[in-house]
Amino acid sequence: MRSEVQDWFRSRTYTSRQPDRYRLAELKGDTRLSVVLPARDEASTIGAIVTSLRKELVEAVPLLDEIVVIDSGSMDLTSRVAADAGAQVYPQRDILPETGDRPGKGEALWKSLHVTTGDVVAFVDADLHDFDPQFAVGLLGPLLSDPTVSFVKAFYDRPLASGDTVMPAGGGRVTELVARPLLNLHYPELAGFVQPLAGEYAARRSLLERLPFVSGYGVEIGMLIDVFEDIGLRGMAQVDLGSRRHRNSDDAALGRMAAQVYLALLSRLQAHGRALLTGEPSMLMTQFVRTDDGFVPSWSDVGVSERPPMMEVERHRRRSLSGLA
Repeated sequence: MRSEVQDWFRSRTYTSRQPDRYRLAELKGDTRLSVVLPARDEASTIGAIVTSLRKELVEAVPLLDEIVVIDSGSMDLTSRVAADAGAQVYPQRDILPETGDRPGKGEALWKSLHVTTGDVVAFVDADLHDFDPQFAVGLLGPLLSDPTVSFVKAFYDRPLASGDTVMPAGGGRVTELVARPLLNLHYPELAGFVQPLAGEYAARRSLLERLPFVSGYGVEIGMLIDVFEDIGLRGMAQVDLGSRRHRNSDDAALGRMAAQVYLALLSRLQAHGRALLTGEPSMLMTQFVRTDDGFVPSWSDVGVSERPPMMEVERHRRRSLSGLA
C-alpha cells in the first residue's frame, strides 16, 4: 500500500468493540439514526435481526430511531416476520412508483432514502446468521464520535460453509479474485479497505443523497468509488465486525456477481478519466451446465443500471426542502 493509505489504515480502522452504545446514545443528541435491511425471501433470518436491534438498541438503549425493511418482492413471509419483530416494512415497488422498479439490492438501498428519516443511515444485510447488534453500534460509532467521518464500511472474517462443515475462512471469493485486484490496479487509494464488497456500511444522509446507486451486485464497489471521489479517503473509515456468516452462493452465481462488479468499476474508470474504453462491453454472460448430453450453454444478462442521486428526484427534493423528509 502507498504510505498515505497505510496512514489512513492505521488512523481510520476501528473495531466494533470500541464504541460504547450508552456513550453513543449520549453523543447522538438530536441526530436521527436509521438502520435499513434490504430483504428478499429472508424470513428465516430477518426476525432475529430485527428483534435484537429493537430490544438492545431501541428499548434498552435509545440509540436507533427506526428500523426499516425494504422488501424486494419476497415470495415468503419476510414482510410479516419483519413487521411482527418491530420493523417498519415497505414493499420496494410501492416507493416512488413513478420511477418504476428495478431488480437488485441497489434499488432497495436507493429507495430506502425516500422513506427513512435518519440523518445517518446504516445498511445491514438481512441474511446474517448469529447477528450481533454491536454490528450496528460499530458502524455508527465513528460517525457519531468524529464529525470528519462521513462513510464507514464494515469488514470481518468470512466463514465458508461446505456441506455440514463451516471453514473459518474462504468466503468473499469475488472480493479476492476480482474486486481487490481491480481496486489495487486502478484505485490504489482504496487498497486499504479489507472488505470492499461488504454489504454493511453507514453514511451521512447528506452524502448518500448525492450519490448514484448501481443496480445488482455492483452497488457496493460503485458506492465505495463514488464516495471516495466525492469526499476523499480522509472522510472514510472502516470497522472490524469480527465474523459474518451468511448464505453462500454457488460458483455460477459468483461469476455473474463478478461480472457486475467489473462493469460497475469500469463505468467509474471511464467517468473519472482513469481508463479509455474504445468499445462497449457485452452484457450477456455465457456459462455452462453439465447435462446427460454433456455441457450446454446458458446465458444471463449481467448488465447494470444506475439510479440518479436521490436529491435529483423531484418528488424527494420537494419533500426534503419542505422539511418533511
